[in-house]
Amino acid sequence: MHASSPADPRVKYKRIILKLSGEVLRGGKSGDAIDAATLEKICLQVKEIHDLGVEVSVVIGGGNIFRGLNGAKRGVDRTTGDYMGMLATVINGLAIMDCLEKMGVTTRVQSAIPMNQIAEPFILRRAQRHLEKNRVVIFVAGTGNPYFSTDTTAALRASELHADIIMKATKVDGIYDKDPKKHADAVKYDELTFIDALRQRLNVMDSTAFSLCLDNNVPILVFDLGDEHAIRKAVYGEKIGTLVHG
Repeated sequence: MHASSPADPRVKYKRIILKLSGEVLRGGKSGDAIDAATLEKICLQVKEIHDLGVEVSVVIGGGNIFRGLNGAKRGVDRTTGDYMGMLATVINGLAIMDCLEKMGVTTRVQSAIPMNQIAEPFILRRAQRHLEKNRVVIFVAGTGNPYFSTDTTAALRASELHADIIMKATKVDGIYDKDPKKHADAVKYDELTFIDALRQRLNVMDSTAFSLCLDNNVPILVFDLGDEHAIRKAVYGEKIGTLVHG
């Protein structure tokens, strides 16, 4: 059982993994890899649900700084490129930590690659204890292994921590039967089963991450971070985005 009881009885999900792509930190006009105003908006949303008593872990990507797969196109070895991407997630994680702590939210960063001056190593029981003590835990450096995405990290941490749900914040408002940018008649799903998503080959997450969620019955909510109260609505179980479940 989770020790800390949520302050707000309307909360549907008490322990969540919030999966953020590195891209969501990239600002509109500034063109910076980490846009200060965008970062602050995201952290305000995290603070909002943290203040409701929700236990929050954040898994952050690194695509705004470096993406391993794209590096391969430039001739960077895939393994090296993936490690570069993992280091990019550390930079993003520290930015989120700094922003949250300035808002008065106690935060811990745990890294899958040991770097003791910067972050704690990932230790499951320590992460659980932080959550019980109402600290936000930010997981960086992916799984610590090349060839695994940060989606897989989110699925792995959610399974290990027995999270109620993975909330995957993107720039799209849910899952469609085809690409809504290319097809005007694309239909959005409100909810889907894992089997339906597999059958229709919908790219909810990469296959490794998806099969972890399927095996451990971790629901995934895909939603648009653009709405400034999106995460709170999701935590309350309001109709938002697309829910993929068992």
